[in-house]
Amino acid sequence: MVGFDRLIHIYDFIRPVLDIAIMTFILYKAYDFISKTNGVQMFKALVIVAIAFGVAILLDLTTLLWLLNLIAPGLVIAFALIFQPEIRKLFIRIGQNGWFAFGNRSKHTYVDAVLIAADMLSKQRRGMLAVFMRNTQLENYIQTGTRLNADLSSSLLMTIFGKDTSLHDGACFIKGGKLIAAGCFLPTSENYTIKKTFGTRHRAALGLSEVSDAVVLVVSEETGALSLAYDAKLNYDLSLTEVRKILERVLEITSEEKVLEDTVDEQKIIN
Repeated sequence: MVGFDRLIHIYDFIRPVLDIAIMTFILYKAYDFISKTNGVQMFKALVIVAIAFGVAILLDLTTLLWLLNLIAPGLVIAFALIFQPEIRKLFIRIGQNGWFAFGNRSKHTYVDAVLIAADMLSKQRRGMLAVFMRNTQLENYIQTGTRLNADLSSSLLMTIFGKDTSLHDGACFIKGGKLIAAGCFLPTSENYTIKKTFGTRHRAALGLSEVSDAVVLVVSEETGALSLAYDAKLNYDLSLTEVRKILERVLEITSEEKVLEDTVDEQKIIN
């Protein structure tokens, strides 16, 4: 009985906190839904009417109270009729969205768009150089190309690198789901121990990884091989699965990821 009484005491202690937390969550979700539709106007109107009611009760304005009580039912019906499309959209959004999704579940699906394009370009023997930006500011390299600030897609990357456009020889810079710029020039690596067979793209990818924390994806025009340069190392001739796992780890796409160096052959890591 002592243990049960203790549990009751603990529950009584946390109940107000739990009550406030649940109410805050519900109000936040409601506001989030309403703010993304025209229903925000309905919400403002309801707030104004509620304030009017509050003022009338607080100051004992009997005439105003009588008038508000008289028109309140009509206001509710009017709101329902006028904002019927917004109300319908609101309930549709409630049905389509996960209430307990605090983050964007598809936060890093932009990587898939890049890998789809890389795989297609690899099969076509078309070169590609894609820079995944992390924390280091790379504005001086971005300025050497054409600023796009476009939504990232595999079709856009195929347009840039799949044809002999003025942008296909340079690198594209990617930040989140945005293609920041294309046709950019990167610094060439001064590492003279790398294979002499590596072309300009591989040397440029390694060069940028030596001066920043960026992750650079390379598609070889000669062999179609996929490579990743980061932390001043070049990971050469990787499978699409290996590329995905590295990107998931170094870009922190997943919270728990096994270190990829355990699965990638040591001969693929070129210091």
